[in-house]
Amino acid sequence: MAKLTFSTLQAAALVTAALIAIPLLTVAASLLPGAGSQTWAHLADTVLPSYIASTLYLCVGVGVGTVTIGAAAAWLVTMHDFPGRRMFEWSLVLPLAVPTYVMAYTYTDLLQFVGPVQSWLRTTFALAPGSYWFPDIRTLGGAVVVFTLVLYPYVYLLARSAFLERATGMLDVGRSLGLGPWRRFFRIALPLARPAIAAGAALALMETLADYGAVSYFGVQTFTTGIYRAWFSLGDRQAASQLAAALLGFVGLLLLLEHASRGRARFDVSGSRHAGHLGTRLTGPRAAGAILVCSVPLCGGFLVPAGVLLHMAITSGDAQFGERFIELSRNSFVLAATAAILAVAIAVLLAYAARTARGGLTRHVNRLVGLGYALSGTVIAVGVLLPVTRVDIWLASAIMDMTGRNPGLLLTGGIAALVYAYLVRFLAVSLHTVEANLGKITMSMDDAARSLGHGAATTLWRVHLPMLRGSLLTAGLLVFVEVMKELPATLVMRPFNFDTLATQAYTLASDERLTEASTAALAIVAVGVLPLIFLTREIARSRRER
Repeated sequence: MAKLTFSTLQAAALVTAALIAIPLLTVAASLLPGAGSQTWAHLADTVLPSYIASTLYLCVGVGVGTVTIGAAAAWLVTMHDFPGRRMFEWSLVLPLAVPTYVMAYTYTDLLQFVGPVQSWLRTTFALAPGSYWFPDIRTLGGAVVVFTLVLYPYVYLLARSAFLERATGMLDVGRSLGLGPWRRFFRIALPLARPAIAAGAALALMETLADYGAVSYFGVQTFTTGIYRAWFSLGDRQAASQLAAALLGFVGLLLLLEHASRGRARFDVSGSRHAGHLGTRLTGPRAAGAILVCSVPLCGGFLVPAGVLLHMAITSGDAQFGERFIELSRNSFVLAATAAILAVAIAVLLAYAARTARGGLTRHVNRLVGLGYALSGTVIAVGVLLPVTRVDIWLASAIMDMTGRNPGLLLTGGIAALVYAYLVRFLAVSLHTVEANLGKITMSMDDAARSLGHGAATTLWRVHLPMLRGSLLTAGLLVFVEVMKELPATLVMRPFNFDTLATQAYTLASDERLTEASTAALAIVAVGVLPLIFLTREIARSRRER
């Protein structure tokens, strides 16, 4: 086997990144001809300002909410000891198993006028209809709350990793200098965890920008709903592509801000990371406050929607539940596991190539690859279908010329093209996680390995991968759950007679059969919860062993 050198590593990374970037470039290339679309001019004069305002408001609200909840919960469960801490340690990531569109459906059913909450209020307090005020969940503010409850685990996972591996020794120094708990948090722990928190917030915001199901159901006008309207209602693909390009601009700005927030600072892991959890004991009101802070996002983001879905599924769920759902679960699991493994492997390749590169080309390419996470799955699907279909036709013609037999569509006729779309869509999830944690390993370790005669492959295998094991599990976990929940790309690109839990839930919900859709939606949550619990406990165990 040929020796893998640093130059070949970077070349392989560039080729891989180019393959991932092709659908993005395909979408951007559709802007070149006929840029003066009449539909685009109409959108710019009428609804484009509202798209921009709503998108900005949504991003600011979700950014503040996820950072506040995620960082606070991570700090409490990592650096303190209180009743229930070990349970919160893994259960706080459970909202990741709930798709945003499922959360929107369940909270709408729960809080609407004829829902159980308002019905109980009217019955208990003898309130007449229209005589009281109750917040409307189907608003822009309601969308901010829903997205925050679902997406805060991005910040929680990465912030907790940073607190575990960076802050312990420095906090001991701060305590010896007389700093109180709050001053140690704001002056030491928070600055050290800033890159991880920024990476988690960037992932949450890109997921927010790409969502269609929840914002459409709530009637919130964003770039994604505008893309769908221009594409399917107005039939103008050119205008939809221009809106998609504007959305890419939003994401590019977001990534630049996240990168600029790090500045030139470096955050290396010191030997003190082995000190582990400080375990400051909280009692009385402080313990009650910590339990409350951790319980609110867990209940709002997982227990309440899961309970509503379970109630609807038991009382009036899908009558076809049975063998069909075993097949749907298997299809979803195979797609999610395949995409997660490939995404982690590619993320390691790209992140490590950027680390070893002397120039900035690889880093800029990685930023381009990360833009796919902010695009709707349908836009990604079209960007994938255009080039892959051409390759499929060429392959079929070549095989037919050689064998005389028509093999059919090899890529788009199976799950290969769909997995490709998942990688384009969700590679940023694993790439951000791997980059954030690879950046914590001091470059002196690379220099030491190189001085001992190790090349790129052995340095990665023997030095970096053992230190990144928990981070790789986190990256795989995030991609797995995201693919389980993905709806638009699956609807567009799935093979014939190949359905998943997400497509089943969407089909029933779109027909206003929400109680029947609750069975498939609950199955999505259940299938997503099991690997979440397993992997989060595995991450905790691997860190204790280190």
